[in-house]
Amino acid sequence: MIHPTAIVSPEAKIGADVFIGPYCRIGDRVTIGNRCRFESHVIVEGPTTIGENNHFFPFGTIGLQPQDLKFKGEDTRLTIGSDNVFREYVNIHRGTQGGGGHTVIGNHNFLMVYAHVAHDCRLGCHIIMANAATLAGHVTIEDHATIGAFSGVHQFCRIGKHGYVGGYSVITKDVLPYSKTVSERNTQAFGVNTIGLERKGFTSEQIQKIKTAFRLLLQSKLNTTQALEAIQAQIESPEVQVLVDFIKTSSRGVIK
Repeated sequence: MIHPTAIVSPEAKIGADVFIGPYCRIGDRVTIGNRCRFESHVIVEGPTTIGENNHFFPFGTIGLQPQDLKFKGEDTRLTIGSDNVFREYVNIHRGTQGGGGHTVIGNHNFLMVYAHVAHDCRLGCHIIMANAATLAGHVTIEDHATIGAFSGVHQFCRIGKHGYVGGYSVITKDVLPYSKTVSERNTQAFGVNTIGLERKGFTSEQIQKIKTAFRLLLQSKLNTTQALEAIQAQIESPEVQVLVDFIKTSSRGVIK
């Protein structure tokens, strides 16, 4: 169903059972999968590809050009997976040539009111971004992470799997997988997000091994290199290996 007040480009490709509400605008080179719903006043520009069963609430802006002074109209794109929810005023920008030209959002994500995803960001699956959470360009968010309300993530930072960033935080380094990381006077990791992991189905044994790794990393007198060596020598766990690999591949350093 397309409302009479909506403007849909004849070049757009629209799947089956799509609802496009009042005053929406769907631009050229936009592809929309089956059963998506655009409530009202949603603007989508291309090149943008959207999967199935996505729900866009009023006044969202999707696939507009990036806020980058180096951008000169080059052909960049946005890809969105399936089963995502984008609440009111969410805005997502296409990529830039210097950043690979591609912004990507996976599946089953929930972006709350005023959330912002800038150019060349890459979001995995089952991510929650609370109200007004803001990602600068080139940010990577791994699966099952949560970004609290009014938090800002600096360019090129990563948020690890199952990481939890508390509200009003300023993130300038990588956030450890499984961690609770919050800005108070300084941005610090406050151990393992135990409740979040339990809700995601982690066993008590898995959580205990992760906690042991965090104690070596955050509470011992070992430096990061020594702590990683101790973790690998003492703990055998695929979940802990995710943590180790994340730290080893960090380019900005991690928040401890």
